[in-house]
Amino acid sequence: MAQVAHTVKDTKDTRVDNEQTMELTRSDVASELLRELVAHLRQNRTQLREEWVRRISETRLLTAMTKDEIFAEATSVYDSYVEALETGTFEALQAYARNLSERIIPRGVETHEVVGIVLLLRDVLARSLFAKYQTDFKKLNRILDAYEPAANRIANTVAVGFVQERERVIRQQQEAIRELSTPVLQVRERLLILPIIGVIDPQRARQLTEQLLRGIRTNRAKVVVIDITGVAAMDATVANHLVQTVEASRLLGANVIVTGLSPEIAQTLVTIGIDLGKMNTVGDLQGGIEQAERLLGYKVATLAEPS
Repeated sequence: MAQVAHTVKDTKDTRVDNEQTMELTRSDVASELLRELVAHLRQNRTQLREEWVRRISETRLLTAMTKDEIFAEATSVYDSYVEALETGTFEALQAYARNLSERIIPRGVETHEVVGIVLLLRDVLARSLFAKYQTDFKKLNRILDAYEPAANRIANTVAVGFVQERERVIRQQQEAIRELSTPVLQVRERLLILPIIGVIDPQRARQLTEQLLRGIRTNRAKVVVIDITGVAAMDATVANHLVQTVEASRLLGANVIVTGLSPEIAQTLVTIGIDLGKMNTVGDLQGGIEQAERLLGYKVATLAEPS
């Protein structure tokens, strides 16, 4: 029995060794085919690049760019593409994809255009391979088997790089819009006004607080008027954030006056247990400014009408 078990083990070991040898052989063959493919793409670089640019123009992709710009970018993309095939590494291609995205996204280039030109290049190269190996279908199939996985990964790398950069740009734009929509205004020395209009979500509420506290510190403000007349509704999370903003402002030495409180928002504050007695509230913005000026020691005088 021991001898039989030993024989079975030897057989299994032999099979594993044979499988590993076959894997190495397939890997070596694939590497050799890729080297042959890369040599073909380098030798025919000018022709294939011009064909690719022509196809880009025909399909009306990258219309926001000039012909010279498209040709220059196509040259760089082509060379990065071939380098990725040759080395099997994608770091340089990822870096170029991010750099390209930074330059063309502001021009209005869309995601589908970037994906489209990469797929067009893949098609141009595949047609070139069909033309070269049309009399040797077995080798053509082996070449395509080696090329397809790498081409797919290249397409994914470029597409993902572009999408990530586009999302970063969108986040920056949203941040800029939020900053414009919640301006902290200095109307007098030591007096700030923060007029809020529209919907307040948790992210905007956090940004509002950051802007206000930064404004208090920069302007050494003593009184802040937060006007929420233009806010139709406020959920419990945002209401709590408003209260926290008031408390944080106090810690920086600024009194906060909240104006334009609607019945619905007041009800929300009461529902979540906020003691409105701790909040300095005034009916409207004009009344809030007048109270702020009194707190700062300004005297409001009414001009007499000329007789």
